[in-house]
Amino acid sequence: MLFAVTMQIEFPHDLDPEVRADLLARESAYSRAQQEAGTWPHLWRIAGQWANLSIIDAEDNAQLHDILSNLPLFPFMTIDVKPLTRHPNSIRN
Repeated sequence: MLFAVTMQIEFPHDLDPEVRADLLARESAYSRAQQEAGTWPHLWRIAGQWANLSIIDAEDNAQLHDILSNLPLFPFMTIDVKPLTRHPNSIRN
């Protein structure tokens, strides 16, 4: 099942720079592993924002929740999820 997921990141202003660097490195490794596994087929930066638009391919809501809640930056995110289904006029599968 495909989901369109928008993630907005807001770090606390007083977050230790070393903690921030560690979180960003772990986030990068985690998202890369999800992409390589095929569960995160699309990831785009939203221009001008510390945000992204992702398409995540999860078996169900529970798997999607696990993927998102295991993101190292999850505590600093505002997440919006929209389940997707094929449009009848789409010429692609």
